[in-house]
Amino acid sequence: MLVADCRPKRTMPNRKLLPGLLGLIAFSLAATFVYLRYKANDPLALRNEMLARMPASANAVVFLDLAALRSSPFLAQILAWAPYPARDEDYAQFVQATGFNYERDLDRVALAVSRTSNGSRFLVIADGHFNREKISAYARRSGKSETRNGTTVFLIAPGGSSQVWYFTFLRKDRMAWTNDPSAAALAWQPDPFAAEWRERYARLAGTPLFAVIRQDSGTASALAQQTPGGFRSPQLAALLAQLQWISIAVKPDNNVLRVVAEGECPSEATMRQLNDFLSGILVLAQGGLNGAGARDKLDPQLREGYLELLQSVEIQKADRGSSKSVRVVFEVTPKLLQAARAAGPPVSTAAPGGWPLTH
Repeated sequence: MLVADCRPKRTMPNRKLLPGLLGLIAFSLAATFVYLRYKANDPLALRNEMLARMPASANAVVFLDLAALRSSPFLAQILAWAPYPARDEDYAQFVQATGFNYERDLDRVALAVSRTSNGSRFLVIADGHFNREKISAYARRSGKSETRNGTTVFLIAPGGSSQVWYFTFLRKDRMAWTNDPSAAALAWQPDPFAAEWRERYARLAGTPLFAVIRQDSGTASALAQQTPGGFRSPQLAALLAQLQWISIAVKPDNNVLRVVAEGECPSEATMRQLNDFLSGILVLAQGGLNGAGARDKLDPQLREGYLELLQSVEIQKADRGSSKSVRVVFEVTPKLLQAARAAGPPVSTAAPGGWPLTH
């Protein structure tokens, strides 16, 4: 009697397919490795990681990509124009002890500043080349360390002051600093308002230096106090106080420095007034520099540099639906920096040509 064998037959894999299958797996692993390695070194990805740690409750966030600026020919012009700071012995000792020099070893910095009832709080995330062992040893000699949630946090008092700063290593090439004693200050916490910041960070992608300010009455008052006396304008201060967001971006473009300042608020009327006011100021400035007073009092090269800057100014309006904005764009050239350096420090805070901004 014959009985049929109904058990499923095992089929041996086609040996001709094995090399191709192994090759596909190897290619996939290599592609994944290359992608992860590229992402880890991608400046935009690094920037977004740092900005994601900025608290969404901040009043202002500043980002600086020194690694990108070092490759700009304009940076040499700025360094030649800016006065070199006097040698600081404490900093020299710090460099010798830690091997860290910010001019050479610092790549990127993100800074958030928040106002609280107890004063200002800051958080700094810094990317660079750090010798962790030397920096840790220096910090323990200058202060102390403690463990929080499995993370080593260093406490130091800068300059012998009573204020305490806290810092930790997030990884070998990233550190976090703050003056906030809360344990959560050095850790990123999701925030429902983070999307508002992310939207503005996205607009500034590719910009190596920018500041984003979330306005309130205190911020507007602080900005007004920083304006030189000859340039203060109650009308301009009132318009700026109505802005909800202010963004300032700086980007080298060949041998010029392109600066973009933008203010946002929901009111179309406020934006129209601000646009008209700034356009009027631009006309007054050009007229003042072309007047006899400016020709007699200003160095000719400096006057030409100012005129060149004013001629580059563009004032633009933008409508993003719920948000209206006015944007001011201008360019700083090496010619202006060289003229300003040759002319020396200004003797007065009055506006060029004697035209006051007291409208």
